[in-house]
Amino acid sequence: MPQVHYDELAKALATLGFSQEAAEYHGALCGALCVQSAEEIDLNRVVPAADGEAPFGDAPAHQALERLRDEAMQSLESTEATFAPLLPPDDIPLSDRTRALAEWCEGFLYGLASRGTLDLNATSPEVKEMVNDLVQFSRATSSDDEDQEIEENAYAELVEYIRVGAQLIFMELHPREAGRDQVLH
Repeated sequence: MPQVHYDELAKALATLGFSQEAAEYHGALCGALCVQSAEEIDLNRVVPAADGEAPFGDAPAHQALERLRDEAMQSLESTEATFAPLLPPDDIPLSDRTRALAEWCEGFLYGLASRGTLDLNATSPEVKEMVNDLVQFSRATSSDDEDQEIEENAYAELVEYIRVGAQLIFMELHPREAGRDQVLH
């Protein structure tokens, strides 16, 4: 099964009539996977449509969304720490990647709230802190006036922090059977 890439997701979403960016959709999907089973998620309603209607489109676009859901679930469940937020490639300007990262965080928070049953008071301090950090990261911006090397390094560190944090949230909300090791790198 070929991996769904950022541009492929953006094209599928546009074909289906979504107005959201690919990063926001992926974030919302991953957040929803933290509080719902993959089978419960309506891929047409992961994020709200602009007109309130479920998107319609061709089968290949829907298949891309199904592959994306399956890939996200597998990577979130993996003890090999293979999960990563789906973001634009590194050849895209940093300001656009930072905006996409902020949209991913916003989508993830939306997905976490999609079920309406998440009680943050019942979660660990680490999950509470990560959710609070995601709220802050959803406002992230980048300036072209800053030292680009420093900005690139900060962006990479932020992506890594979000990658590990999202998987931490998933693992806490989806405990595995006893005796199975869970390792995050």
